Amino acid sequence: MAQNKKHPLFNDQYFQAADMRKGRLVEMNIDPYPVGSKELRRTHTCESFNEEFDYINDDNVDTEIKIRMTGKIVLWRNNGKMIFGNIQDVSDKRAQVFFSVSDTENYDLPKKTMTAGDIISVVGYPFRTQKGELTLKVTNATMASKAMTPPPEKFHGLQDEETKYRNRHLHMLSDPTVKQTLLTRAKIISIVRNFLNKKDFSEQETQVLQEIAGGANARPFITHHNSLGADRFLRIAPELQLKKLLIGGIEKVYELNKCYRNEGVDATHNPEFTSVEFYEAYATYKQHMKMIEKLFKKIYRKVLGDKEYMLPYGELTINLDNWQKIPFREALLTIGNIPEDIIDEVEPLSMYLREQGVDKANGTLPLGKLWEIAFDEFVEEKLIDPTFITEYPVDISPLARRNNKNPFLTDRFELFIAGRELANGFNELNDPVDQYNRFQAQVDGKDLNDEDDESMVMDLSFIKALMSGMPPAAGTGIGIDRLVMLFTNKASIRDVIAFPAMK
Repeated sequence: MAQNKKHPLFNDQYFQAADMRKGRLVEMNIDPYPVGSKELRRTHTCESFNEEFDYINDDNVDTEIKIRMTGKIVLWRNNGKMIFGNIQDVSDKRAQVFFSVSDTENYDLPKKTMTAGDIISVVGYPFRTQKGELTLKVTNATMASKAMTPPPEKFHGLQDEETKYRNRHLHMLSDPTVKQTLLTRAKIISIVRNFLNKKDFSEQETQVLQEIAGGANARPFITHHNSLGADRFLRIAPELQLKKLLIGGIEKVYELNKCYRNEGVDATHNPEFTSVEFYEAYATYKQHMKMIEKLFKKIYRKVLGDKEYMLPYGELTINLDNWQKIPFREALLTIGNIPEDIIDEVEPLSMYLREQGVDKANGTLPLGKLWEIAFDEFVEEKLIDPTFITEYPVDISPLARRNNKNPFLTDRFELFIAGRELANGFNELNDPVDQYNRFQAQVDGKDLNDEDDESMVMDLSFIKALMSGMPPAAGTGIGIDRLVMLFTNKASIRDVIAFPAMK
C-alpha cells in the first residue's frame, strides 16, 4: 500500500478500503493499473452482448462461446460465495456478470479486490439466471484499473449543480446523455468543417495571443509576455487576421477557433467559446445567408435523421423550413412596436426607451446604438423560427460595408433562432479610409463614455493591410456552442461545453 497519505483526499473510509484491495492486488502480483493489452480488448460491448444473445435460455446455453467485455463496475453484490455485478461500457449500456467459486478460475481476484467503480475485463459465456436475466457467467477476470473513490449514486445520479460541472467525469458517469451531447458536438463540428471544405474553403489558424484585441466589440483578457516584455490579448475574434489572409490571396478561408471574452457567465455566454468564421472573395452576404440555411438543414438531417425540419427546443418547435428576412428598422416597428414617428430621432427615441424602463438609453448615444438597445429589449426574444435581421446601422457595425442606397445602414445580417443570435455576417468593408474613420468613431465613443469597455480599438496594422487591396468579400461567423445547444435541445451553454467556466 502507498505510504504517503497525509492529504485529506486519502483519509476517508472508502479510500482506505480501496487501498486495502489495491494492496491485495500487489500481494497477488497483479498490477492494479496494467497497460492496454489484448486481454483487455472486448469482443462485445454491453449493448451488442444483450442484443446478440437475447435468444439464450436454459436449453441452448453453449459453454464454448467465449465473450470478453470490459467496463466499469456500477453495481456489485458480493456475499463471499458468489458475486453479481453490472458493468457499463462505451455503449452506455449495462450487462450483468456473475462470478462463482465453481465457474471463475481466479475467483479470489473479484472476491478480494474488486468493487463498484473499478474497470474490469471479464471472459465467459452467456446464460440466464433463475429470474430470467441475461448474464455473463465469468470464467476469468482481469483488473483493468482500480478505482479509489465510489461511482456516482446509481439511481438518482448527481443532483448538485456545482458538482456536475466541476467534476464533469462524474457527471458523465452518472448520466450517459452528457457524453452523448459532447459526441454530438464533435459530430456537428465535423459537419461544419466538411461543409466548408467541400465548398473549397481553406482552413487556416490565426494567433490566439494578439497585440491588439480586435475583430469584435468585447472586453478582452490581458496577459503578459515575459520574453517580449509586453502585454498581449487573448483573441476575441479571428476576423481581422483572416481578412489579412484574404488580402494575401486565400480567397476562401475559414477557421474553427477558440475565442476569449472577459464577460459574464450565463445560460448563453462562456468566457471561452468556439466559433467558426469564414470569408469568401467576390461573394455577398445574401449568398452566405443561403449557405447558412443549407448548413443548418444538413446538420438537422445528420443529427436528427429525418427531413421534417421541425426541431424541438424546450417547449418550442422550430420550423427550419421557415426562414425569414426582416430589415432591422422594420423589425423595431412591427415586432418591437416602436412608434414610427420617433424611431429616426435620437432624443425622442431615447426618451421613449427610458419611459419603457430601459435606463441605459440616453441622448448621448448615437441613433444606431439606441436601435440596438431597443432591439435587445423588444425584438430579439420574439424571433423563434429562423430569422435574418438585415440592414444594421453603421454605428454598431464597424467592420461592415455601407449600403449603397442608404449610408446610415450596412449590408449585414444576424441570424436569430429561439430568441438567440446564432450567426453574424456582412459584406466586408474594404475601403481603408472608411475603415479608419469607423475605428476612430469607436475610439471617440469610448472616450465619451468611460463605462464603455467593449468598443473596438484602432488597428493600424489592419488599415495598412487594407491599403494593399482587399477584394470585395462576404464574411460570416457562427457560434458553435449555441449551434450545439440548438440541435441538442439544451437550455444552458454549460451543457454543451466539456469544461465550462465556474465561479
